[in-house]
Amino acid sequence: MKQRYDIAVIGGGGGGFAAAWTAARLGASVVLIEKADRLGGNAVRGGVHSWEAVAGATGVPQDLYDQLRPIPGAVGVSSYGRHFLWQDPDRDSDYFPGGEMVIDPTRSYADTLRRCGTRGLAHDEARCREQWHGVVFEPDAMASAMRRVLKETGRVTLKLNTAFAGVEHDDGRVRAVQLDNGRRITAGAFIDGTADGLLCLAAGCGAHIGREARSVFNEPAAPEAGDNHVNGATLIFRVTPTDRPGVEPLPDGVPAECWWRPAFPLVSMFHYPNGDRNLNMLPTMEGREWMALGYRAALAESRRRVAAYWRYLQTHYEEFQHYRMRWVAPALGVRESRRIVCEYMLTQHDLLQGLSRQKHDDIIAIADHSMDTHGNQAQRCGELAEPYGIPLRCLIPRGFTNLYVACRAAGFSSIAASSCRLTRTMMQLGQAAAAKACGVPVEALHVGTRFQA
Repeated sequence: MKQRYDIAVIGGGGGGFAAAWTAARLGASVVLIEKADRLGGNAVRGGVHSWEAVAGATGVPQDLYDQLRPIPGAVGVSSYGRHFLWQDPDRDSDYFPGGEMVIDPTRSYADTLRRCGTRGLAHDEARCREQWHGVVFEPDAMASAMRRVLKETGRVTLKLNTAFAGVEHDDGRVRAVQLDNGRRITAGAFIDGTADGLLCLAAGCGAHIGREARSVFNEPAAPEAGDNHVNGATLIFRVTPTDRPGVEPLPDGVPAECWWRPAFPLVSMFHYPNGDRNLNMLPTMEGREWMALGYRAALAESRRRVAAYWRYLQTHYEEFQHYRMRWVAPALGVRESRRIVCEYMLTQHDLLQGLSRQKHDDIIAIADHSMDTHGNQAQRCGELAEPYGIPLRCLIPRGFTNLYVACRAAGFSSIAASSCRLTRTMMQLGQAAAAKACGVPVEALHVGTRFQA
């Protein structure tokens, strides 16, 4: 079996998948290594079966959407339904304890490509309803489509259930990676799509974790002193309609009361095309807590919290008695961990400047999601006036010439990462990293839909 490739991609989440597909379409031989049993990362195994509204999500994510569209029930575009900020709990009989997105057949993919310019949900209901639309998909259809399009290129060797175990590097170049099955892979270029930047860390790259002190990047919303706070984690679950309404029993040993905070949190819910609902506590666990517990213990504790939360929803909001639990995500939805020190670090300054004032000549992706720090209400940084650009240098670890990072561990400050961590933006990074690794000049790299004032 061939062990030498043009491009080796470690991690098959959104960024890694996009990198592998792009490189193969450009004629490169590619190996894609993924430790799980399927592609898609958080967007599939973590239950994040919805792409939020964001600018720039053309290229790979739109091509993937086009692959799903002909499949009955596989994908839909959503619009806002109810939101607690737009309701009165004392007067609205259908009061909803959070936010709800519903399938909207009047909307198209193009409607999902702009979020910026609103003042946010609390102040701008009409404009949010008009501009904020997402893409909802069935995870099995998504994972199957990802695998199929890679196979159709004839250039991708896919290794599922295979973990990265080590790296060989010298003089700023990665020479080879070792896998947990004992195999050794060599390539001309390597792309880290592991979400936590594991390949980069193993190669000795510097990394940030937690919030940087204000003195590091002089960001106005940064704390005076740095700390280890990271964005909250979540465990998503899915419910399905039932013709036998009722309240499902709690598992043994799980109390009905909320034991981890003063009150149960709000819920973010969206509808699947088949009528099921996807529910997400905001958040299930504070970032510091899941990091202190470790992944396995945090996942187990989050499962207990999901059970208690579902019981709370069913006992306090009658509509949920008409559903039963169908599925709990097998993976914890982690929004933030390490961030690799790259040739350029995207910061809050870039986000606030936007495309109209940024001076970079190597922008390869754009985004416009809010600066959104789950689990840290004191540092919610707000909506943006216009999209901003992400430079190619954010994908190049400092000191390396054939290593790229295409995941949430790219060169971002903590505040910047809270905005540009969305799956479709990560796909844009993967597309750009692969194109650069294949020798495409930066001025030719696709950067998505430019902002129209």
